[in-house]
Amino acid sequence: MVSGFEVVLPYLPRILKGALLTVELAVLSTALAIIYGLIGALMKTSESRVARAIASLYSTIVRGIPELVWILFIFFGLKFSVQNIADQLEVVPVNISPFIAGSLTLAFIYGAYFTETFRGAMLAIPAGQLETGRAYGMNGRQVFSRITFPQLMRYALPGIRNNWLVLVKATAIVSVIGLDDMTRIAQQSGASVGASFVFNCTSAILFLIITSISFTVFRRLEKTYNRGLKGFNYGK
Repeated sequence: MVSGFEVVLPYLPRILKGALLTVELAVLSTALAIIYGLIGALMKTSESRVARAIASLYSTIVRGIPELVWILFIFFGLKFSVQNIADQLEVVPVNISPFIAGSLTLAFIYGAYFTETFRGAMLAIPAGQLETGRAYGMNGRQVFSRITFPQLMRYALPGIRNNWLVLVKATAIVSVIGLDDMTRIAQQSGASVGASFVFNCTSAILFLIITSISFTVFRRLEKTYNRGLKGFNYGK
């Protein structure tokens, strides 16, 4: 068995291409998950019992089922559903790529986690500040953009950072539906030359690089949103 890392070099460009696809998948999934999370949090803090019940059911069920089950359920379930509809309408079915299916599934899953993150952040904002904004004549959009959102980000950033880091690692499971991401490429390449351990180590190192860069980005974001906050110290 080849044990040196030099065996990885011929495959490195393809693995790096897979790493870029992994980042793209994580970014798109996170962006969609944040949207789902904001909607879910607004529903959970709504005065409507129906809205609160729907949001609670969503976050409870989604977080209680493993990501792999959701991936397989949504990808194959959606694929077969589209195929059946196309057969009934006698049209050519739309091909659902693993990237789109993976993005939608991860966003759906982690939208439940972001729901709880944003709900907690919203509850941490003093209600008096929102009432003061309304008393000064601000409408709902102005109150959200000028008062709620800046403080929401301050309180939610640690949770957003944790959800992002977990989601980045969760992208590896999308390889089971055929997406040529970093994990799948490294595994296949390693198996072809009998050096799976070395290639998996390479994949792990690239994941560490991505998460290390993520820590730097979130450190700057937290400094920005906590500017002027007395006693703030990142990572303390």
